[in-house]
Amino acid sequence: MAKVEKLGAHARAELAADLPGWTLEGEHLKRSFRFGDFSQAFAFMTRVALLAEAQDHHPEWFNVWNRVDIALTTHDADGLSARDVRMAKSIDALLG
Repeated sequence: MAKVEKLGAHARAELAADLPGWTLEGEHLKRSFRFGDFSQAFAFMTRVALLAEAQDHHPEWFNVWNRVDIALTTHDADGLSARDVRMAKSIDALLG
């Protein structure tokens, strides 16, 4: 299995423009989502779970009622990789 490469400084610097709404915190891309109620939040998590399985890249997340907090990092790279950027864009696409 090929080693997953960590994002370089230039790619990290472009994250804010490429992923509005996401923040870079250390080696994690983070975003908080709010929904009308728990059912909407859980439905969103289910859609993200299906994406995660398809991409074989699973988020760290936290849910309380209508809020879903997601943190993305690539453990195989010991930090951010293109896999995280791809997952963040896929998650954003779920919201239209």
